Amino acid sequence: METTGCVVVGGGPAGMMLGLLLARAGVQVTVLEKHADFLRDFRGDTVHPSTIRLIDELGLGQEFRKLPQSRLKSVVFPVPGRTAVTMGDFDSLRPPYNYIAMMPQWDFLNFLAAAAAEEPGFTLLMSHTATGVVRDGDRVRGVRLRGPDGAQEELLADLVVATDGRHSALRAAAGLPPKEFPVPFDAWWFRLPRHPAEAGEVAGLVPAFGPGEALVALTRNDFYQMGYLAPKGADARIRAEGVEGFRRRIAGLRPDLADRVDTIHSLDQLHFLDVRLDRLHSWHVNGLLCIGDAAHAMSPAGGVGINLAIQDAVAAAKLLAPALLRGRVTPADLQAVERRRRPPTVIVQTAQRLMHRAVFGPIMSGKRAKIPGAVLLLARHVPAVRSIIPRFIAFGPRPEHAPAFARRADATPQPRA
Repeated sequence: METTGCVVVGGGPAGMMLGLLLARAGVQVTVLEKHADFLRDFRGDTVHPSTIRLIDELGLGQEFRKLPQSRLKSVVFPVPGRTAVTMGDFDSLRPPYNYIAMMPQWDFLNFLAAAAAEEPGFTLLMSHTATGVVRDGDRVRGVRLRGPDGAQEELLADLVVATDGRHSALRAAAGLPPKEFPVPFDAWWFRLPRHPAEAGEVAGLVPAFGPGEALVALTRNDFYQMGYLAPKGADARIRAEGVEGFRRRIAGLRPDLADRVDTIHSLDQLHFLDVRLDRLHSWHVNGLLCIGDAAHAMSPAGGVGINLAIQDAVAAAKLLAPALLRGRVTPADLQAVERRRRPPTVIVQTAQRLMHRAVFGPIMSGKRAKIPGAVLLLARHVPAVRSIIPRFIAFGPRPEHAPAFARRADATPQPRA
């Protein structure tokens, strides 16, 4: 029976960052990822300034900036029936942290995996699926897992951390029920070609609205990343209409892209996101901690979920590394992580719930968005407001810094490009 200091279940951004940080602290850490690789579309491609700053603090900034990426320089808030409002420009922030990096998540995860692989205490097991927990009395002592050959194994650890997403198998196995909040929409992600001569800022966002539906286009280097929004529970109806019906919906919302909707050959090209907004009543039991979407599933509104999860990982590493090095993690240690990260989670989720109520709820019911005119006026004309909103999106309510044990001597901010 194998043993490790900490087993992290889920090789997403939070899990890979936690594995890297704990390994740099000298902890024996094993990350389990159920897939054979990281190559999956539409998993969230935003790397916010809080994360870019963290990467610099870890001494990985130069390598990060060599990865294929584009820069999102402003926040545009869609207002049906009116001109979209630029809520703020990231140029108001101090460089080099004045943009959101847009990159395929697989590149970012491979980057973190390569950095972690340089640490002697780090192990990444691909094609390994956690199927349950191992208990000793009231304490979780490890995980049951299935390897690539289908064999069942057990991996014991001083701590299990669940970073396995909004459908977390481990939080269910640990008996941790979430409190769910209503969400008015689901999302279907797909790509459309972008012609080389087409104008538009790379990483720019263009919204479009129709009765009971919306479409968001993110401009990438050689394609448009499209997000179609419709009322929650509409997936069966959309699929019953078939690919021709879906093409008509997209062409109706964006006539300028009608010349390429025939590149949607099948509805299998759509990546369906069952949008959820929930939060665990408690993030831990004795021997197991949930962070990221496993602790608090986020709406895509604002695109902050990945970066909030990474901040969870940083706080967890900082607070738990000493206990893991001692070989004894107590419930009080786990409670300290939750106590630090719950307030920013509540703040961000409250902001998302307000957006759902004021914007997305009315759109999905075919009504007009309920954004107070005073809010739009402040966003357009008051410089302080135009700088506060980008800062909130860029860094969040409680950004975390790299712990001292994880920093490197060459960890210096990069100059503005």
